[in-house]
Amino acid sequence: MEDDLHTPAERRRIRVRGAILEAAERVFAVEGEAGLSIRRIADEIDYSPAAIYKYFGSKDELIDELKEAFFGRILESVNEIADRSEPFPGRARKCVAGYIRTALQKPHHYVAAFSGIAPAEPALPESGDFSDSNRARAFAILTDMVAEGLEAGCFRANLGRDNAAKSVWASMHGLAMMIAHFNEFPSMATMPSGMSQDDFITFHADLVIRSLEKTPGDRT
Repeated sequence: MEDDLHTPAERRRIRVRGAILEAAERVFAVEGEAGLSIRRIADEIDYSPAAIYKYFGSKDELIDELKEAFFGRILESVNEIADRSEPFPGRARKCVAGYIRTALQKPHHYVAAFSGIAPAEPALPESGDFSDSNRARAFAILTDMVAEGLEAGCFRANLGRDNAAKSVWASMHGLAMMIAHFNEFPSMATMPSGMSQDDFITFHADLVIRSLEKTPGDRT
């Protein structure tokens, strides 16, 4: 067992660190980055702020770990879909829909994971030399999916791989954020729809992938 590899002090450290992260996730998911503070977490689990600082050097360090954990769940979901041995067109659609559905399992956390001021340096450089993060790894899977579609002749050959992947991600993210902010979308009173939310996600994924696919009249 894994616990056998640690001393009692190390096991206690792992448990306490886990409790801090769980408390921080609860606060982060509801109140966002602005509502999260070391003191707020300390109040949540009846610890002293000084005790929490033994495990996390700063609020920013804690927030970065929470975001990484959330994108780790998305990465795991998308990875599972990407590894399935089924025809590419269906797998590509499942990849898009899977990202959105996984994001919406914890919609408040998804919104919070994108909160805060954008860094001075982009997280996804134009060169494709991605930073070492779960968000970047999830994007790399999406980039590989687009590359596979191009190599297999399913997507139009004149599409740029990286820009097409960024466009797909923007579309997935847009729908996830829309539903996160407007839980009844697309069946809101001001915009009636004959589709359930889940059916609309499937419809959206199909539309996104069809926008990249070759048509009989394409020559490139």
